[in-house]
Amino acid sequence: MIDLRRLRVLRAVAHYGTVTAAAEALHMTTSAASQQVRLLARELDVTLLEPRGRGVRLTPAAHGLLAHADDITARWERAEIELRGLGTEPAGPLRVTGFPVVLSRLLAPMAAALTAAHPRLDVHLSENAPERALDLLFQGEVDLAVIEASPATPPPTDTRFDQTPLLDDVLDLVVPRDHPFADRTEMPLAQAAGQTWVLPPADTTCHAHAVSACGAAGFTPHGPHGAREWNAIAAMVSHGLGVALVPRLADLPPLPVVRVPLKGTPAPARKILTCARRGSRTHPAVVAALSTLTDLSAAATAPRR
Repeated sequence: MIDLRRLRVLRAVAHYGTVTAAAEALHMTTSAASQQVRLLARELDVTLLEPRGRGVRLTPAAHGLLAHADDITARWERAEIELRGLGTEPAGPLRVTGFPVVLSRLLAPMAAALTAAHPRLDVHLSENAPERALDLLFQGEVDLAVIEASPATPPPTDTRFDQTPLLDDVLDLVVPRDHPFADRTEMPLAQAAGQTWVLPPADTTCHAHAVSACGAAGFTPHGPHGAREWNAIAAMVSHGLGVALVPRLADLPPLPVVRVPLKGTPAPARKILTCARRGSRTHPAVVAALSTLTDLSAAATAPRR
């Protein structure tokens, strides 16, 4: 018989990349986590970890075992829902996390709507960057995460998570109110090629989206000014320091700026996903949250001036 607790340790090693990080997440010592993996390997009579530089890497046998471990975990998620007889009425705690724009535009109104419709449901919201949100989801610390798709996001085939597209957060061109583009109802992004740009920092996905969208339009954006927060970017734009690409979900302060929708099929956008542990998406509270988020998303992405 395999000790399933040892599978949990192996899954954590795969998720966090090192035995030390896995042990920390599981509140174990590194030596205890290593011992659990060694015992699992001995039970199965296979090698699960092999040296790689100063660390270790998973063997092909370990990757094969992980696919089964993820299936077992997903089946347990579904079994727990059935065994607890949760039925269809959302009740109990529901822990949801997302990054700041999603938290303010979608998760806060979602929590209010769910609380009003389901008095027995106890919604808890938290702010986390996508990578941290996925760690919390993997650990079982949250039930649902709303994340932005990026190169760091697990692929759709990842057997640990159930990822579903929620919305395309369209990028608008934001210009000063007295700018020649301000009276446009829409325009091709290529026409902004000669503009000075205000860009997010290079280490952000928002910068990558802006550069990618401009690249698809045939140019590279440049400008001496940049900021991480959309409010700061909008303030720079309002003072004539450049133009910017801003997601439609982002609320801007009351400044003399105008959003100009961009032509294109598809329009430049970032992908927003909902992510749950595989097997848990049928939980009544998660079902209710997803339904509410879908309703809110349509209004949140309507064109704005």
